[in-house]
Amino acid sequence: MNIMKFNGVLAAGLLGWGIAQAIKFFLYYILNKAVRVERLIGSGGMPSSHSSMVCALAVSAGRAAGFGSTLFAVTAVFGAIVMYDAMNVRLESGRHAKILNRLMDVMQEKGTIKERSIHAGKELKEFLGHTPLEVFCGALLGILIGFLTPLGTCA
Repeated sequence: MNIMKFNGVLAAGLLGWGIAQAIKFFLYYILNKAVRVERLIGSGGMPSSHSSMVCALAVSAGRAAGFGSTLFAVTAVFGAIVMYDAMNVRLESGRHAKILNRLMDVMQEKGTIKERSIHAGKELKEFLGHTPLEVFCGALLGILIGFLTPLGTCA
């Protein structure tokens, strides 16, 4: 068994994630004129790297095993779940975190609490999910990457 074989399906998924994260980083810099290294690995923002990854994975799996294969079906359903979660559950969780963080600020200002005891004194993470547009753009990017990535020996 040659462990050095190139797995194009895996490579497409990783490329989908990495390219989307790089785009996020540069878009943040262009729009805010500031470097935020967290944008290279963090969730949320344009485009959705989760969507890009799962779409690149599904398309390349379809190319490798056939679009009528069980492998394609599993990766497509997995992708749909990930994208639904990003647009709904994670997006709503970020909205809740924003409200809770503001509530904690008001309580601190009014003297109701002395310090943030929730989450080790830190604000809750607000940048979690994606808008439908961010998911759509990530999906398009992933589909493109899935079709362009060489399959190597996995075909």
